[in-house]
Amino acid sequence: MYTSNADTTPRLFLPDSLAADQPVALSEAQAHYLGRVMRMGPGDRLRLFNGRDGEWLARLDAVGRKHAVCVPETQLRPQAPDPDLWLAFAPLKREATELVVEKATELGVARLCPVFTERTNTSRINAERWRAIAIEAAEQCERLSVPDIAEPVRLPALLAHWPADRPLAAAIERQPHAMLHPLGASAGLLIGPEGGFASLEVELLRRHPFVVAAGLGPRILRAETAAIVGLALLQSRDGG
Repeated sequence: MYTSNADTTPRLFLPDSLAADQPVALSEAQAHYLGRVMRMGPGDRLRLFNGRDGEWLARLDAVGRKHAVCVPETQLRPQAPDPDLWLAFAPLKREATELVVEKATELGVARLCPVFTERTNTSRINAERWRAIAIEAAEQCERLSVPDIAEPVRLPALLAHWPADRPLAAAIERQPHAMLHPLGASAGLLIGPEGGFASLEVELLRRHPFVVAAGLGPRILRAETAAIVGLALLQSRDGG
């Protein structure tokens, strides 16, 4: 849950449909946040979004220790499409992975695809925790949706099922590649683990025509930094 610096009205995500004058119930955690943390009561306003119906100004109708009900009143923004950008990345240590999830959400990624590679240094995927981080990031950055989180797969399976019409930019370090640039309206970015892709994985990537080997600059970046830089470059305009 987050309060914007520009607008102090709390902004919350919830899965229910949003329509004028149709009451919706908030979660126990959201009720605690509004009632105990924000000290809000009946009649106070908040903003709601669900990834489908745009953003709404709502009236808090009732709030207790474990429950809250609010009523959407006015649509502030209609639903708008997000960039059709997917991020496939090798999970890192917990804090680094959570940073990737947070920043990818802020940068508009539509789908997060965890992928296991030869050098991936963790086998733990906490999708529930990732989704909570993505929701909080979407609330903070005033995004209208939350990215999907795909089931984790190994690299060969990711490539076997990747849509052939969606370019996949693979950040392969220590090799001479052209600088990453926008690849069209629908694209993906693949970031390997700390230590990079194994040689056989690089060969596998090169066998797929939708894979575009790309560079991220003259320095070797940490994997979490590479994800942020790569997403920014894929969405740049005119090279800037």
